[in-house]
Amino acid sequence: MWQRLSLRSRINLLLALVLTLGLAINVARLVLEAGPRVQAEDQSVTRLAREFVETIVAGLSEAPDPEARLDQIVRDLKRLRHVSITRQTDASAPADPREEDDDARSVPEWFVTLVHPRTTSVSVPIPIPGKSTALVITSIPNDEIAEIWDGILTQLAIGSAVALALLLITVIVVGRALAPLEALSQAMNGIEAGSYSVHVEPGGAPELAAICTKMNHLAETLGEAVEDKRRLAERAVSLQDREREEIARELHDEFGPYLFALRVNAGALMRLAKSGAPDPDGVRKHGVAILEQVNDLQQFTRRILERLRPVGLAELGLREALGALLRLWNESHPEVEIETTISGALGETGETADLTIYRIVQESLTNVFRHARATAVNVSIEPAGRPAGVSGNRDYALVRVRDNGRGLKPGEKFGFGLTGMRERILALGGTLTVASGEGGVTIEAMVPTHVL
Repeated sequence: MWQRLSLRSRINLLLALVLTLGLAINVARLVLEAGPRVQAEDQSVTRLAREFVETIVAGLSEAPDPEARLDQIVRDLKRLRHVSITRQTDASAPADPREEDDDARSVPEWFVTLVHPRTTSVSVPIPIPGKSTALVITSIPNDEIAEIWDGILTQLAIGSAVALALLLITVIVVGRALAPLEALSQAMNGIEAGSYSVHVEPGGAPELAAICTKMNHLAETLGEAVEDKRRLAERAVSLQDREREEIARELHDEFGPYLFALRVNAGALMRLAKSGAPDPDGVRKHGVAILEQVNDLQQFTRRILERLRPVGLAELGLREALGALLRLWNESHPEVEIETTISGALGETGETADLTIYRIVQESLTNVFRHARATAVNVSIEPAGRPAGVSGNRDYALVRVRDNGRGLKPGEKFGFGLTGMRERILALGGTLTVASGEGGVTIEAMVPTHVL
């Protein structure tokens, strides 16, 4: 049952139990102290009454009529409230103190029995010539018992009122202090349901106000992350569609003419074969044309496959694949000096990281040779620490491609290739930055290694 209670209910219930326990302990203390108080009062009253009786009966033997004088003294002493004084020879017993006192009648019997279980009596001998008699002093602690009982009732009433007031004040204060918890719970439910526009008004204790502020920031951050993820997925689909469109257009533009030329040359060979007179020069001419067209188709197919998947990357590794890529660019652009540095401490980076690094270098060099008009390019790959703002304990590789070309124009946007590469790296948990100046363009990418 305790586990089902809310924090507010637990605090209120604990406070109510503590207040009730404190009140009960205080009342129990008064009850336990009541017996010794009544006993001390009995002893004090009895002692004073005995001394008083001994004083007034000191000259009784010298009175003309001692017996009559003693009866008068007993009648006068009956007006005392806290004691009952009777002659030992009297046949009648003293009246019940609770019947004589209205205050005593309001005290429960169990309480009287608890604090005053037996009557305290003292016998005082009276010196009367020729006769032996005594006065019996019996304590009547009705007033003391009633006073103690009234004190307990007063303490109980005042304590209950104070405890109830403290409980009500605490309930109000705790309720206001913990009010943000309900709003936080609703905000969490909203975030779980996909609503990231929730806002919790900071309030309550400073700690809860800080939690509310952080919850608002968390919801806003999650909303931005989800929106970025949506845009990333949308951009990825768009880039894939554009890449497929470009590949389809290239296939149509390149394959179509080559296939048409092959068909024309093959048809010419068929016609030469059907003619009666052989024509070696014509056969040689069409054969050479077919070989050239097949060679061009092979080169084109290799370029298409290179765009889809680098040839030899999985079989030869990153270093060999990059070496082949750089040699290809050197052969096609001998006027540009390409300097390459791959750190020996890089080690194995994983298939996904290898492909990402290869694509970064490939896309960067493509942009350099297409747009930069550079005469020198520096490519470096080395291990690096975790980038700022990125959590986790993965290793990273720093890929840097720097050229001495004309740089980017102000406001110039990235092409689809570099944009797609940036989104690919962000999806893997890395970063990509592009810095442009008078000295050219520098592309730096932090690529996480050993990505599954």
